[in-house]
Amino acid sequence: MTVFYCAKCGTALTGDLVALPTVPDVGDPDDGRDKKTGRARSTVPHGYYAIDPEPWGAPFIPAPAPTPPARSTGRELLRLATPTPTPTISAGLRDSVVVHPDDVLPRLVTFTRGGNWTGCCGPTGAHGPNLACTCGSRLATWTADCLGPNELHLDPVRVYAWNLGAAARDASHDEQRP
Repeated sequence: MTVFYCAKCGTALTGDLVALPTVPDVGDPDDGRDKKTGRARSTVPHGYYAIDPEPWGAPFIPAPAPTPPARSTGRELLRLATPTPTPTISAGLRDSVVVHPDDVLPRLVTFTRGGNWTGCCGPTGAHGPNLACTCGSRLATWTADCLGPNELHLDPVRVYAWNLGAAARDASHDEQRP
């Protein structure tokens, strides 16, 4: 079991979470959409987390060369068209921690500035961090608009994990040393 903490103040951001081997594909984000909010079901189930090895979120840069459209995973961020029709890709951080929104939202406060909370049914997540720890550290981006995925990414630089199982194993190993 793993708990994630704010790197600035040490506040626990999650309860005990179980690691998934990869970020699940959601396929069609319309499957399982909440009728009241319009939000897709969460990418990661409640009580779990996954590490996303790919760059994710803002900033976005021009794609290096035109490529054929990839198969949709249902996790693409909705971004408004730029003045030029140049395709873009994420240049955001790798290894963000993807969690179920309900596992952290009660512990975070919204940070709305510069359009980072835009969207008709929820934030698009395309304009950078939109959630902060109570100490003010902007450490999470939630994407929950009706036209995209419903997932929450914790910034891998601004949070740290504590694995309770590994700590217990390390302690018992230390006790066995002469």
